[in-house]
Amino acid sequence: MCSPLSDSRESAQSAVDVLQKKTQCGGSVERGDMDSCVLSLELSGMLLFVGAWLCVLTTTLLPQWLTMSTALLPVESYELGLWETCVVQDVGGMECRAYDSLLGLPTDLKLARVLMCASLAVGMLGILVSVPGLHLVNSCSRAKRTLTTVGALLALLSGLLCLIPVSYMAHFAVTHFFDDKVPDVVPRWEFGAALFCGWTGGFLLMVAGLLLIASCWCWQTQPQPAAPQQQQQQQRRYQTMNARKEYV
Repeated sequence: MCSPLSDSRESAQSAVDVLQKKTQCGGSVERGDMDSCVLSLELSGMLLFVGAWLCVLTTTLLPQWLTMSTALLPVESYELGLWETCVVQDVGGMECRAYDSLLGLPTDLKLARVLMCASLAVGMLGILVSVPGLHLVNSCSRAKRTLTTVGALLALLSGLLCLIPVSYMAHFAVTHFFDDKVPDVVPRWEFGAALFCGWTGGFLLMVAGLLLIASCWCWQTQPQPAAPQQQQQQQRRYQTMNARKEYV
């Protein structure tokens, strides 16, 4: 025949076990939801990061930064890029020629070259830094958050470095296109395909950086499982209650 003291001990121990199971199950479910949120943000950010970097690379290499066509020669159009100028004919022919001298280039082209190359270098460094900080890669949690944050900041910087020369060349084209001092018969430069590609790459780089920062924020707000010290304190509390019941 069981005594009341043994029954109280068993009930207290069962209560402790139930409490531990609830804590573990609830924490695992919440951590699973947070892990999926972090994973989706990181993967979206990295895919945008790589795609945007490719857009910036394409923008840097394309010769269609500015285009110009004249009424005097309707069968030909001219294209201006960072590295070469091209003459395009309606029949399908295209002839490109690189710039003869680096020192003889206009200041705006020199600055655009430097900024676009810097954007590519910073973006590549950001990708290399962000990959080890992904949630799927096994490493220290603190180091992962630090690497992801640094990669996000580099993505934002890379996007800014890309948007500056692209926007400047667009401003240059708009200013000269609507210049009243230039006669109407004089041909004017217009937007090329490279400018739109550069705007797309720059904005996507900044969006990728924001997504990576958001993943770090979700990572920091993950619920932590109950510490062993808290569980020991709960067990001691129940043991103290049992001791009081036995004394009574």
